[in-house]
Amino acid sequence: MSRWKALPAELDPRVRQLVVRLRRVKDHSGLSLPQLAAKTGYSPKSWERYLGGRSLPPRDAVEAMALIGGDDPIRLLALHEVAAEAWGDNRKGASAPETTLVTGAVRENPQTVAAKARPHGRSLRVALVALAVALVLAVSSAVLLVVRFGDGDGRAAARPHVSSAVPTSAPGSQSQSAQPTYTCRVERIDGRWYADNSRTQGAVLANGSAGPEVAEAQCLLRRAGFAPGVIDGIFGPHTERAVRHAQKRAGLVVDGIIGPHTWKALRG
Repeated sequence: MSRWKALPAELDPRVRQLVVRLRRVKDHSGLSLPQLAAKTGYSPKSWERYLGGRSLPPRDAVEAMALIGGDDPIRLLALHEVAAEAWGDNRKGASAPETTLVTGAVRENPQTVAAKARPHGRSLRVALVALAVALVLAVSSAVLLVVRFGDGDGRAAARPHVSSAVPTSAPGSQSQSAQPTYTCRVERIDGRWYADNSRTQGAVLANGSAGPEVAEAQCLLRRAGFAPGVIDGIFGPHTERAVRHAQKRAGLVVDGIIGPHTWKALRG
């Protein structure tokens, strides 16, 4: 097996999980980087960046790697979807590294050309950042006005079903009015368990996800005897720990990510 270099310490755990899985598939295939490039259409340097955690591989590259290495494409693409969301959150405002296809042509990075052509690039970047901050402040003010009038009218915002059976905050507290609460009305329908929050069978959820699908998973984890923490619709460390225990009991891959297989186990 190849001796891989350590991944960057600042790499998001969701991206790290995808890269580690790709490294395993590459080792299993027994292909060198040039051979991998010839079979996928992405250059050896591109694969070096992907497998080093310095660049997010395109979806097509991940799918090609799965087919070549004999891995489950659905599973690998689900990891890629979660990693892409994390990559976008962590790299907003930064230009994505150029992906070099195996065409025989060498092209200089546009950022390098721009830096050589514009000696006052730093001043321009400062001006652009100031403009972006002004736009964000303006949009935030507009959103606050819309939310204020929407709450006052009572019809503008749709609210999830609230149940006093599973409170997520103390009555009268500020967090209760700002955050939705969810009910755990667990019942068995057509041989499957449902908790009255979502009927999804395959939504991909990971640490950082939020919404009724997460609340549904939390209720089902609690029903199965695992402790996901407060039923608040937020996928945090407690929920991830409960998911790992559930996956271990069901004989699944223990990665803390809820996908189609984990949903099937939770639904029963």
